[in-house]
Amino acid sequence: MRKTWKEVGLGTLSLLAIILVIIGTHPVLPHIPHMVGGTLLALSLLATFIACAKWIERRTPSELDLHRFLPETTIGLVIGFGLFAISMTILWAIGVYHPAGAGTAYGLGRGLVAAIVTGVLEEILFRGLLFRLSSKILGTWGALLFTAALFGAAHAFNRGATVSSSLAIAIEAGVLLGAAYAATERLWLPIGLHIGWNFTEGSIFSMSVSGNSSAGLIQGSLSGPRILTGGQFGPEASIVAVIICLLASLYFIHRMISLHRVHPPIWRSAEQFAPVVATTLG
Repeated sequence: MRKTWKEVGLGTLSLLAIILVIIGTHPVLPHIPHMVGGTLLALSLLATFIACAKWIERRTPSELDLHRFLPETTIGLVIGFGLFAISMTILWAIGVYHPAGAGTAYGLGRGLVAAIVTGVLEEILFRGLLFRLSSKILGTWGALLFTAALFGAAHAFNRGATVSSSLAIAIEAGVLLGAAYAATERLWLPIGLHIGWNFTEGSIFSMSVSGNSSAGLIQGSLSGPRILTGGQFGPEASIVAVIICLLASLYFIHRMISLHRVHPPIWRSAEQFAPVVATTLG
């Protein structure tokens, strides 16, 4: 148990280092071209995470195994695109989404960089650090619920956010991305999924991404009750998107269980270890 708390303490130092990098680069980024600044920030976060794992936590960051980078990131991108496209197709079929023709390719690069930065930053923070560290104490199920709730709360201050939008983000993204991380025990799949979803939402369908307006390849609008449109926050707060992502989450949860990647909380581990200690002492 002492070893576990030591690992959590060292991991917390890594978390603080990542936060310091974010705070330190924030004043500089507005003075650098967006695509250059965004790329540098994403690379800086990855480099800091790896350096902290090696020099502070004294471990090899297996969650960033380069051998799995291309296949898992690609699969994540495809899943992210597919989940959002399916959600919009359903909204179109029920008369909520109204396509209005071709949009613009201007800003696709900017949108891609924004999606990459958001995906890398949030997945390192919420899955690579908070999920990994909290699972050592709360177990896999506890970490999944804890980080999902934090993820929803973190989006509560976005433009157009409501209690229902925060709950939607917690369920559809927090659970989905957490389960994808736990199923693979690597960050590439959730990073790719996160990027694919955000890029498709903003740069392809021109929908608001967590309250931030976007222009993309397809113009269109949403009309109907907030529970279907997501309101100003965007269609990721729609009940349709929540259900679609929750179904995908069930697949990754099944993978978690079948691959025996569900770990008990620290107090359950202590209970299991106690008989062994008693037998040894006896």
